[in-house]
Amino acid sequence: MENKKDFFLECYQLGIIKFGRFTLKSGIESPFYVDLRPLASDPKILKRLANYLLDMLPLDNFDLICGVPYAALPMATAMSLESFLPLIIKRKEAKEYGTKKMLEGIFQKGQNCLLVEDVITSGKSLLETIPEIENEGISVSDIVVVLDRQQGGKEMLESKGYRVHTLFTISEVCTILKEEGHLSDDEVARIHDFLEGNEVKFEEKKRPTYEQKLESAEHSVAKKLLEISIEKKSNLIASADVITTQELLDFAEKVGPHIVALKTHIDIITDFDPDKTILPLKDLATKYNFLLMEDRKFADIGNTQELQFSYGIYKISNWADFVTSHVIGGYDSLDCFLNVGVVAILGMSSKGTLTDKNYQEEALKVAQSHPNVIGGVSQKQLPEELLLFTPGVNLSDSGDGKGQQYNTPEHVFRNLQTDFMIVGRGIYRADDVEKAALRYKIAGWNAYLESL
Repeated sequence: MENKKDFFLECYQLGIIKFGRFTLKSGIESPFYVDLRPLASDPKILKRLANYLLDMLPLDNFDLICGVPYAALPMATAMSLESFLPLIIKRKEAKEYGTKKMLEGIFQKGQNCLLVEDVITSGKSLLETIPEIENEGISVSDIVVVLDRQQGGKEMLESKGYRVHTLFTISEVCTILKEEGHLSDDEVARIHDFLEGNEVKFEEKKRPTYEQKLESAEHSVAKKLLEISIEKKSNLIASADVITTQELLDFAEKVGPHIVALKTHIDIITDFDPDKTILPLKDLATKYNFLLMEDRKFADIGNTQELQFSYGIYKISNWADFVTSHVIGGYDSLDCFLNVGVVAILGMSSKGTLTDKNYQEEALKVAQSHPNVIGGVSQKQLPEELLLFTPGVNLSDSGDGKGQQYNTPEHVFRNLQTDFMIVGRGIYRADDVEKAALRYKIAGWNAYLESL
């Protein structure tokens, strides 16, 4: 079976845990919030989760399986299908008609039931659930939990004789996310203070607005991008991964009113012609007020990059407003990009990427110090002086089966403090491209407003 850490990171992409400032049902303010319900929307992940949970258990001990309503019901169902253990369903309240039963399903007195829970905190909800099952003559000896918030629930239940099996603890989760650069040392310390019962001091600092970033922006392209965003109330960059000039121009015409920039891969255009491809594209950019972002991902020594940028059939320097470039060639390799902005590739969204923590730290130093760099492509938060461009945003999919991992607009704006989201297949593969672009524009802008 795959590495448990990799599995959690895939789950994390679905937004199952958020960090910030949250008021819990009890009224207590928590530095994190857990909601595992999104896992049920990804059948592949749900199936793998079921097998992880089953692998921890002595299955011969159980006759039945039951999920605590409601979040654990899909998990228990998946575990039942994988293990062939019969599923029973506990209602939150008895029906007021018919049999008025609390338990649905086929069972017999004396059978032993495995209880499935998504998250355990104090354990009180489980103590309310267990007697209602035992009142039907069914025994409960074991409880399996996806995430232990480490707030005493597991210990309390074990003190009463129940065996509690947990897949992850919040401490393990924090360690994983810190290693991957998703959590800072301060955030981890705040979570540990919370778990130890200490008063948590939350940072009152808020992310800067586009207007505030515009005031401090120095590069002309960064200023223009922010001005367009404010004017159009959009933070959407559409990726035009099409292969003919007509497709490119048709796509630009449809999405133009809703985007701040069009991201091109100009070298995949099979019938490229400077006059027939670029001139009409620039006219559309002027007509609908968006910039052109050539996603060339330069990655060579400075001299070679200068030739690739200014010469050849594409002559990118003649028409692109900003370009993407790796910084593997070092600081001097970026000097060739005159009169355009550079978005540095600091981290990639594909599974198994080699842009590890050390690479990202060194690449960030180059990006922060180079005047041509307006921002970076990254899967984590960047310093405020850089604009953050986050690809791999999709409203419905979690991945493409080829290593691409998707994020929701809510995740990238709230957790990563993204400035601009890049959407590809969610728009250009839509049945109605213009409608999809509008949908993403609205979703992105609302996610930005909610993150302030």
